[in-house]
Amino acid sequence: MIIVDSQVHIWGADTPERPWPPGRAHLAQKPYPFTKDMLLAEMDAAGVSRVVLVPPSWEGDRNDLALEAARLHPERFAVMGRLALERPESRALVADWKKQPGMLGMRFTFHTDLQRPWLTDGTADWLWPAAARVGIPLMVLVPGSLDALDRIAGRHPDLRLVIDHVGLKIREKAPKVFDDLPAVCALAKHPNVAVKASGMPSLSAEPYPFRDLHPHIRRLVDAFSPRRTFWGTDLTRMPCTYRECVALFTEELPWLSASDKEWVMGRAVCEWLGWPLPR
Repeated sequence: MIIVDSQVHIWGADTPERPWPPGRAHLAQKPYPFTKDMLLAEMDAAGVSRVVLVPPSWEGDRNDLALEAARLHPERFAVMGRLALERPESRALVADWKKQPGMLGMRFTFHTDLQRPWLTDGTADWLWPAAARVGIPLMVLVPGSLDALDRIAGRHPDLRLVIDHVGLKIREKAPKVFDDLPAVCALAKHPNVAVKASGMPSLSAEPYPFRDLHPHIRRLVDAFSPRRTFWGTDLTRMPCTYRECVALFTEELPWLSASDKEWVMGRAVCEWLGWPLPR
């Protein structure tokens, strides 16, 4: 079984040669760099074959480190890149976006007071048809805006959308964090919507094996099916080891069949994003 993590950040130090944008330092998950080599060591120890790299917001709208990792290790890394959708000049980049080696699609965050209105005030309206037209899948972080995503998915059935981090408010803990899970599961009615079951250990109020998560994971997989549910971690903010993140799904959920695990743990995200599996 190939194990593919649907989201991990890597980033460089904030230096004069490669500065972070002003005011972004407080967003960083850790005050030090997390490099591709550090991630490769973690992957090898945990048995993770591949990672979808998602450039972090605190470095600004840049994809250079992730693309470099994918260039050097094309069988281990691919990228869902950042684009400044609010800038008119970004529109010209869409047509050739996937010509960048290692680039699979785009990832957007709509969880801040600045970005959340873009879903409804017209700022992002150009993006959905543009991405659908050229076959670019999108990952979107939309806690609290599931109704907006419902409308977008319905209006653009050819657009492949992936809901980040179960669509939940990830700063909360079980059981309250799952109050919005019924609304997330309702989005499974759209065949063009998938979900990342990513970062789930951080939602638990218990230690490993995080039993307070198990029924909610089952509800999510039942709604979206194993072919539209993607295991992942957002590793650098997990409260446990990488191996425990893997084992939560591979060892602690007996209702997942061997075939289900194959899809959830890697095959599904690779097929959805168009990242060919090794022969």
